[in-house]
Amino acid sequence: MTSPQTSGTRPLGVAAIGYAFMGQAHSNAWRTVANHFDVPDFEQKVLVGRDAVAVAAAAKKYGWSESATDWREVITRDDIDIVDICAPGWLHAEIATAALAAGKHVLVEKPLANSLAESESMVAAAQAARNVGVRSMVGFNYRRVPALALARKLIDEGELGTVRQVRASYLQDWLADSEAPMTWRLRKETAGSGALGDIASHAIDQIQHLLGDTVTAVSGKLHTFTTERPGPDGIEPVTVDDAVWATLSMAGGAMASVDVSRVALGQKNALRVEVYGTAGSLTFNLENPNELYFLNGTEPIEVQGFRRILVTEPEHPYISGWWPQGHVIGWEHSFTHQIRDFLHSIADGTDPSPSFEEGLGVQQVLAGIEASSAAGGLTVPVVAVETTPAVEPVETQLLHNS
Repeated sequence: MTSPQTSGTRPLGVAAIGYAFMGQAHSNAWRTVANHFDVPDFEQKVLVGRDAVAVAAAAKKYGWSESATDWREVITRDDIDIVDICAPGWLHAEIATAALAAGKHVLVEKPLANSLAESESMVAAAQAARNVGVRSMVGFNYRRVPALALARKLIDEGELGTVRQVRASYLQDWLADSEAPMTWRLRKETAGSGALGDIASHAIDQIQHLLGDTVTAVSGKLHTFTTERPGPDGIEPVTVDDAVWATLSMAGGAMASVDVSRVALGQKNALRVEVYGTAGSLTFNLENPNELYFLNGTEPIEVQGFRRILVTEPEHPYISGWWPQGHVIGWEHSFTHQIRDFLHSIADGTDPSPSFEEGLGVQQVLAGIEASSAAGGLTVPVVAVETTPAVEPVETQLLHNS
């Protein structure tokens, strides 16, 4: 294990690996974060991709100083302190473990990896690196949506009483057309799973994060509606799921339901979360990301009802870095907040959240759902992962200072 690179007074050097959808989202965050938040000095050093011409064009467009095609060479460079992994899931374990061993702080896009074995190897690497001051985080960016960060705060403060029930759904329709072409996301050997790892991972992370709780048992069902799709060499079999349904038992006694789909016609990016407690309830829909609905169950029944909170006030999580109240922000800002928090953890010498252990915890729930589906829906136990949480969630700190 190599100790962290010592940058002295120079800015932290950042390398990003991957320049497609997530690479663009992360690059945008790196490019904008210092415009809105006080963060340690850093430089967008290098963007890495397999296609030299395409990655060079992307680097210029996204604000990186240079481009490269060999990530192994990049992580050995003395001017690189942070490695941001936006490559597909099958590459996460290899790149992350190598970067951590080289003493680089690592941010890796969710899901942590494509398999439990890979996830466990990444956790072991992160724990060894943590001992010499190297930080790591998995990119569940929806934790940094201000409305969801506010929801976490309200639940933490007991505004809902004892949480009894959670419903989380994540519905998209980009695969609703059965003639949509084959991609790497539809092959198990490259994607690991379909809607399960792609979007159910977000729903499950939200459930565990919002409640500050862990899943102890699951039952579930995976289904593939379109089993073949046109590929470059003809018709190919689809080897991952299109949709998933699951029931989760929580350690604290609550029950949760999850349903996700990439073939829900008319739904574009609808992550919906509903939390029902003994004293109050919350609802959220990512397609209206600035709005949180809260019902105060302690009010007289004749005035009870869900009220809309427009989460754009400076007192709300992260909002003080943006525009005057009432001026909404969007999906991309959650990545900016994620980079902000990661940089502060590095500077402060604290462990960021979600940790690789938390990422592994989500993977264990996903594996349990897959196993339950294969067994005809039988309930499968999930073993909780020990984590090392930060002293106080950064989003809670942001309610008090900007």
